[in-house]
Amino acid sequence: MEQQLKSLKAEAIQAFSAAENLNALNELRVEYLGKKGSLTTILRGLGALSPEDRPKVGQMVNEVRAELESMLNNKNNELKAIELAARLKAEKIDVTLPGRINQVGHLHPLTLTLNRIKSIFMQMGFSVAEGPEVEQDHFNFEALNLPKDHPARDMQDSFYITEEILLRTHTSPVQARTMQANEPNSPIRIIAPGKVYRRDYDATHSPMFTQVEGLVVDKNISFSDLKGMLETFIHQIFNENVGVRFRPSFFPFTEPSAEVDISCVMCQGKGCRVCKGTGWLEILGSGMVHPRVLEMSGYDPNEVSGFAFGMGVERIAMLLYGIDDLRLFYDNDLRFLRQF
Repeated sequence: MEQQLKSLKAEAIQAFSAAENLNALNELRVEYLGKKGSLTTILRGLGALSPEDRPKVGQMVNEVRAELESMLNNKNNELKAIELAARLKAEKIDVTLPGRINQVGHLHPLTLTLNRIKSIFMQMGFSVAEGPEVEQDHFNFEALNLPKDHPARDMQDSFYITEEILLRTHTSPVQARTMQANEPNSPIRIIAPGKVYRRDYDATHSPMFTQVEGLVVDKNISFSDLKGMLETFIHQIFNENVGVRFRPSFFPFTEPSAEVDISCVMCQGKGCRVCKGTGWLEILGSGMVHPRVLEMSGYDPNEVSGFAFGMGVERIAMLLYGIDDLRLFYDNDLRFLRQF
C-alpha cells in the first residue's frame, strides 16, 4: 500500500502540473481527492491492514492528502491569475478615446403638432378638457346619439373590454361629460385632445392615434361661427394661402354635418399623388351639435345651440412635415425622430 500511495502521489502531482484551466483542475481534484477519488479509496482500505501497519499507513495517507491539497491550491491560484490576466487584456479600455456625449432628447413630432394646435385654440378662448381613455359605452356612443342598434356604430371598429366598457374610439365622450358636469345651458368652449383606439392598421391608420375634438355651446351659435373659427385655425396652422372648403357629410351627433378640406399643401391645389389629382385634402369633420345630443346632456336646444369638430393630430402632422406613412410616428426609429 505504501508503494501504491507513492505512485498515486507522483501521478497526481504530474496531472496537477499539466492542468491547463480551472475546469480541468477541478476534475482532477474530484478524481484524486473527492469522496469517490483514488486517495479516499485507499483510505477506506485501511481496515484490511494489521493493527501494527494501520497507523503508519494512515499517517502516510494524510501526508499525501496534505501535499496534494497544497499543490492543488497553488495551481488553482496560478490558473486564476492567468485567466484574470487574459480577461484584463481582452477587456482593456483605451482611456485616450473621447468620451461619449450624452444625447439630449426633444419633443416628438406629434407632441409638437398637438402643442401647436392647442396653442391656436387657446388663443381663441378655448380651454382644454380631458377624460378617461377607458370609457363607458354610454358616453362613447349613446350620449352622442348612437344607441346600441344604430347602424353608424358599424363605422367604428372598437376595442371592447366588456359589453359596457371599451377603449374610447374618439374624444367626443369628453364633450358629453363636460356638458353633463356643467349647469344646464351654461356656455362651453373646449377642446378635448387625447389618445383614441380603433382596429385599423395601415399607412394612414393606427390602432392608437391622437385626436383633438372641440365643442362650443352658447346662445345664438351658428354654422357661420363654426366656419369662421375653422378657417382661422387652418390659416394659422398652415398658411394664409391655403384654400378651405366644406362638404356635406353625416355624423350621428351633428346636424348639419360637414367634412372640411384644404387645398393640397404638397402641390398647392394643382393635383398630385398625395391628393389623388383632386387638389384637395380632407383634414377634419365638423357640424352643428344635434339637438338630441344637447337634450341628453341636460341642455335645451330651444335655448342654446353649438358646434363640434374633430381632427386627427397624425393627419395634421403628416401634412405639416410631408410624411407619407403614419406608422413612422410609432416605430421609435431614431433616424426618423432626429429629423425633428
